Amino acid sequence: MANDQEKEAAARASLEFIEDGQVVGLGTGSTAAFFIKLLGEKVKAGLRIRGIPTSIRSKELAASLGIPLTTLDECQNIDVTVDGADEVDPQLRLIKGGGGAMLREKIVASATKKMVVVADASKQVQHLGKFPLPVEVIGFAQALVAKKIAAMGARVEERKDASGKSYITDEHHHILDCSFGEMKDPDRIARELSEMPGVVEHGLFIGMASVALFARGSEIEKWTR
Repeated sequence: MANDQEKEAAARASLEFIEDGQVVGLGTGSTAAFFIKLLGEKVKAGLRIRGIPTSIRSKELAASLGIPLTTLDECQNIDVTVDGADEVDPQLRLIKGGGGAMLREKIVASATKKMVVVADASKQVQHLGKFPLPVEVIGFAQALVAKKIAAMGARVEERKDASGKSYITDEHHHILDCSFGEMKDPDRIARELSEMPGVVEHGLFIGMASVALFARGSEIEKWTR
């Protein structure tokens, strides 16, 4: 319960970055869901924005709250995106993808002027890597990619759904959860994964976040890049 209260507090603090007339990226995950619900209250009270969701789940939630939605087909410039993270280091490098949506999340982040990360303080780390790095892959190349990532020093596991079958992303790919341990050079890992045939996207978000808001109890801590 306390953790949920912190997530909601961080999400509420991010509303200061939302202004009338903006196009807003809607993140995915438990903390982002709090933001979408709070944004829905603002829209009901008269705030005029358009949202671009990063997952089917976020789209359905936003639509249920009456938030007007648009797409990247209609709008390629996003004013601000609010999203969660699984880990955040002091340089605002992120691991994302615990919820399986990092491909769309990264696409939306890449089109965003200001990315605001919201999280409880447990997501702060000095070095990325305690949380397994999600890597989205096409099924055809999964075994080959897993072997190559293991050769980089990671323990690799295919993500499964609740029924024990391969987890399928919104874009119909698979996810490998890759435990690198403490990453001394996440930039290098990001480059190597991005250059690997069969990798669709990975959960290292480097140079994308502008602000991170962390809730610790009733206090909000802000990190900026």
